[in-house]
Amino acid sequence: MVIKPPSHPTYDLRAVIKLALAEDVGDQGDVTCMATIPDDMEVEAHFLAKEDGIVAGIALAEMVFNEVDPSLKVEWSQKDGDYVHKGLKFGKVHGRAHNIVRAERVVLNFMQRMSGIATLTKAMADAAHPHSFWRQGKLLQVYVWWISGRWRSLLSLVLIGGGRNHRMGLFDMVLIKDNHISIAGGVTNALKSVDSYLEKRNLQMEVEIETRTLEEIKDVLEYASKTKTSLTRIMLDNMVVPLLNGDVDVSMLKEAVELINGKFETEASGNVTLETVHKIGQTGVTYISSGALTHSVKALDISLKIDTELALEVGRRTKRA
Repeated sequence: MVIKPPSHPTYDLRAVIKLALAEDVGDQGDVTCMATIPDDMEVEAHFLAKEDGIVAGIALAEMVFNEVDPSLKVEWSQKDGDYVHKGLKFGKVHGRAHNIVRAERVVLNFMQRMSGIATLTKAMADAAHPHSFWRQGKLLQVYVWWISGRWRSLLSLVLIGGGRNHRMGLFDMVLIKDNHISIAGGVTNALKSVDSYLEKRNLQMEVEIETRTLEEIKDVLEYASKTKTSLTRIMLDNMVVPLLNGDVDVSMLKEAVELINGKFETEASGNVTLETVHKIGQTGVTYISSGALTHSVKALDISLKIDTELALEVGRRTKRA
């Protein structure tokens, strides 16, 4: 199973790969490689897992190798979404040494980050079971350097890890957030404006509104009881309250879910971690979203080694293989 990044109307993944490769070589090229490796030498290098986790980014790695040198031969013993254990050789690439080494950093930067997110997603999905779990689309707007050019790949690796994606961007779903509500003058006015906008343009898409208090939920439910609305989901934002002992109080979230009583899908957002996700899921909320899947994730340690025996020896000495 190779899970490719979801389609997007304007996103050019190949251009991102070209940019990443160009950033690496600058205007001088890989000077270390040119100085130490004969130009025509061919080698075989192996992907080595240096810790346990879920592997992701195989499709992207193949695109990088192909961009650098289409003659490179890449083989995998594992697939996207598979569990890898520390010390496992799970793939190999054969061809011109110069080009393998040139592609190495970009391939590993992608795969380590992506595998880290897939690993955490799998852990959270398992912890939330049997409750539904997905990573909220809004956090793709937290633009740091790595995410800014490569966010579409994050969507696919959340799927690899067992989560579910929300939206692709600002164009395929209405998500009424706190700033929209403040500018509109409240949740009722915001929903009225959205319903009017969609009706005038004959648009059909999912609509979600963020609520921060039980009073806002009541206002949303009152509006929906009197008006035909496109609303499909209510976000229950920061209704999970952290306690001094490290636990969380989910009583407000549970009350909100009971108040909505199945009339709309519900989404819990805020203070969602690997430690809290199971308790949050027990409230009966439809979906749980977590920004920790991108902003707080630890990259999975993966290497690409030509001399794998020496690499394993060093790894065992340092407890990393």
